[in-house]
Amino acid sequence: MRKYEIVFIVRPLEEDAVNAVIEKFSKLIQANGGKIVKEDRWGKKRLAYEIKKEVEGIYTIFYVECEPACVKECTRVMKITDEVIRHMIVRSEEKEA
Repeated sequence: MRKYEIVFIVRPLEEDAVNAVIEKFSKLIQANGGKIVKEDRWGKKRLAYEIKKEVEGIYTIFYVECEPACVKECTRVMKITDEVIRHMIVRSEEKEA
């Protein structure tokens, strides 16, 4: 299992709608054999530039342990989810002592 950081920005919607989107991706990762080590919600932030006619977004980051196939599925679903305005998935490198 590899370690990844998944950051995504959700449109500033009602709190219940935002929680539903975050829960959707949490369940998707777990359904594909991944494990969320830590979830960090940064909240609503002003974007550096307008993205899809939005000037603010709600940032969330997942620290995940999963296989590459899980990452591929997350990327696919995030691209077709209208509430997600931007996402980025980065592999975390562990330094050996």
